[in-house]
Parts: sequence; structure tokens; C-alpha cells
Amino acid sequence: MSLRLFVPRDTTALALGADEVAAVLRREAAARDLPLELLRNGSRGLFWLEPLLELEHEGQRIAFGPVDAAAVPALLEALANDPAAHPLYLGPVAQIPWLQSQQRLTFGRAGLGDPLCLDNYRSLQGFQGLENALRLSDQEIVNAVTESGLRGRGGAAFPAGIKWQSVLDAPGEQKYIVCNADEGDSGTFADRLLMEADPYQLLEGMIIAGLAVGATRGYIYLRSEYPRARDILEEAIARARADNYLGDNIRGSGRGFELELRSGAGAYICGEETALLDSLEGKRGMVRAKPPLPAIAGLFGQPTVVNNVLTLAAVTTVMAQGAAFYHDFGSGRSRGTLAVQLAGNIRRGGLVELAYGATLRSLVEDYGGGTYSGRPARAIQVGGPLGAYLPESQWDTPLDYEAFAAIGAMLGHGGVVVFDDTVDMAQQARFAMEFCALESCGKCTPCRIGSVRGVEVLDRVVARQDTAGQIELLRDLCATMEAGSLCAMGGLTPHPVRSALQYFSGDFS
Repeated sequence: MSLRLFVPRDTTALALGADEVAAVLRREAAARDLPLELLRNGSRGLFWLEPLLELEHEGQRIAFGPVDAAAVPALLEALANDPAAHPLYLGPVAQIPWLQSQQRLTFGRAGLGDPLCLDNYRSLQGFQGLENALRLSDQEIVNAVTESGLRGRGGAAFPAGIKWQSVLDAPGEQKYIVCNADEGDSGTFADRLLMEADPYQLLEGMIIAGLAVGATRGYIYLRSEYPRARDILEEAIARARADNYLGDNIRGSGRGFELELRSGAGAYICGEETALLDSLEGKRGMVRAKPPLPAIAGLFGQPTVVNNVLTLAAVTTVMAQGAAFYHDFGSGRSRGTLAVQLAGNIRRGGLVELAYGATLRSLVEDYGGGTYSGRPARAIQVGGPLGAYLPESQWDTPLDYEAFAAIGAMLGHGGVVVFDDTVDMAQQARFAMEFCALESCGKCTPCRIGSVRGVEVLDRVVARQDTAGQIELLRDLCATMEAGSLCAMGGLTPHPVRSALQYFSGDFS
């Protein structure tokens, strides 16, 4: 009997012991003289089940998890007899309810094979979008992205087609595509998962973007804390170049695009597009005043598309399946799918990809399984450290940009962090101000000074020193930061503070 097994090698799986599981599998198989083919795939994002071991069995993939090294000997015995008898048996992967009920467009390939194998990528419709784009004019590509309704997945949700049209129309000697992969929001990992599990999708999306706006150079600005993603991307870029997907003559089309990977320096502010561009230029990452917009004068003063990983990846689906196909998913002005990342005090953490319109409650309860502690959930923060803290009364809000804006919240990059009823929301409000004080680029006074004063005011509130007066002062300070800050760093920091004051006022008195 020959076994074909899959063990993920993404960052989360490795942190949970995937390499140890793979090593014991090889050793035990050799000791038993058992033919074994072990493939290191990408994770599917079911992180509470990692390391997730998969076996090709009777024409399908069946799963076991979470598997640790100690479980391997008994597991091999079960594989040789009755796999379903093993206590870690999960059944066919495609039928795991948590995965089966999702709408995976962007993450449909994640976990299916070797992330660096070009043949595997092509066999799963990879580069189909690029092939279609090579048959179109630049304006036709931009039109397709516009008609799809695709909006930026980095937080601002600006329509991608409008941004691309602006760059296409702007005069410039050299245009650029910049991928913002500096994923720094709390509770987010979708960018990293895609880069580690399906890197060619990002490369394909960037090449298509270059064809659309007349850019022949691109940069991936990668979060420095992602060394595994860096290794995978470097190898993927090299292989894509060797197979003529990058260079002066893409697949014999006569059109060119070159790509370079750059690492950030650990600054949260460089997730803001203009600070990112300064960093790429070798400067200290500081927010630029607008106008001009990066679409007009971006990297090195030239017209530049700045999109995040998930936006560029989604472009491949639009070009492969058509604008109408992508537009059919979602609700209202929020089209396509949202990659939600469940984190914090959650029983089943991981990545969930659904069409816009599902509710926060269904995500946390049906997919997340409630809190990890087993206690009642009290607050949910959506959209990173600058997102509002939502009470239970708002958990039935549909996940779309306009619905969240209507309640003073934001979807951001899709990070969902859950807190149970032991959380102190006054301390969470203080954390928001302290985070801003630590991560501010320092360029504008409301953010640089306001956040420091905010921490001081909240410390007096927590110490019960003139609580009513200090809370009034805090509200005034939030209004100043919101109205006067140069970028969203200072402008959005009041959101978590105000929401904590409004919905969890008992923690401040």
C-alpha cells in the first residue's frame, strides 16, 4: 500500500508542529517499509484543526486533525486498516461543514497542492485570467474590473476600477503596481495565508494590473514579520520569471512586466499607502499630504496603483470567470466575497470566505463556535485596532461596507477579534490610544500628541479621578483627532474609544 499524504507548511501549521508531524511520518513509514509520498501543501485556513493531515483515499481527500507527532504511529496503523476508526478522522475534506458552506473564490486553491508548483497552479485554472487579459486592451481590462464591483480589500474599500482608470489616464514615463502586503491589523492573517498557500495568484493579479494601466514594474511591500511568506514569494517570483510569466515578453505576448519583493521595517503606519511609498523610496515612512493622489503622483512621483494582496488576487477571478460572475456575489455596493479572519477568544479560529451580506453573529457563532473560554461573548472588534467595539445588539448587522458605516463601524481588512465577558473595556479603550501613540508617524499634531494625551486621560478615568470631567475631555480630544489628523491612523483611533464609552459605559465609572 502506498500513501499520498498532505501536511501544510504555512506559518500557523509550522507553529503548531507541522514539521515535527512530517518528520515522524517519514521516520515511521521508513521503519514499516511503507511507501509514502508526502506533499507539503498550503493551509486551508482551518487553524483550530492544524496540523491538518490529508490522505488521498478512494478518489478523494480525507482529513485528520489536529494531528501531533505523538499521534502518528497509531494514525499510520489506522490508515492501513480503517481510516474512519481513528478518533481524529474528520471525513472527506470537501464535506467538512465549516469549509463546505463557504464561497471560496479567492481561497479556492488554498491547501490543494504544492504552493510553488506551477503545473499545480495551472491545473486549477491558474493564469486563466492572465491569458484572457492578454487578449484584451488595457481599457477593456479596466472596464471588466469596474463592472465587477471589486473594491479595495485593504480597508478603505475604494472601487478598484476607478483607481485603475485614474492611473491608466495619467501621463507618466513609468507607471507602477505596488502591492501593500504590510498586513498589520490585529487578528488578520488572510494576506499571509494567500501568499503562503497560493502565491502565484498574487503574481498573476499584479501582472494583470500592469497590463491594465500600462505599468511595467511592480513591487510587493511585505510585512517584515512574515519570513516564511518572503521565502515562498522569492521562489515563486523566480519560477514565474523562468517560465516567462515575468520579463520583457510575457508568454510570447510582446508585453512586459517585472516584479520585485521588498520587506518593510515593522512600522504599522507603512500600511498607509503614502507612508508605504515613502518607505519603498528609501525614506522614513511618513504620511504624505493629499493631493496629489498616488494614482497621479505615487512611487518616485509617477502614476501608481496601490492595492492590497486580496484586491489583486481577486482580479484573477474577475478576469478568469468574468465581471458578471464576480458581481453576482455580495449585497448592495459590496460585491464579491469577504475573507473574514476569526481570532481572539474564539473556539474555532481561522479564515472564512463568504459573499458579503452574512451577519457577524453567524460568523462568530456558526463558524467560530463561540468563545474559546466558554464564557459569553461581550464585545467584538472588527477592522483591526482602529475598528469599533461592537456590543451584542449590533451583531446582526450584515457584513457590507455601507451597513457597517451606518453603525459607526468598519470592515477594514476583515479581522474579527472576540472578547468574552471578562474583558475590561476601559482598558481596551486605553489600548487603542496607546497603540496610536506607539505607531504614529509623528507628522501631524492631533495624532502624535493627541494619542499621548488620550492615554493620560484614560489613566485618570481608570483611577476614578474626576471621571465625568475626564470623559468629557476625552470626547473633545477624540473630536480633535478625528477632524485634524492627516490620515486614518489618528482619524480612526477615536472609533474604538467612542464605541467603548457608548456601549460599555459601566467600565468607565
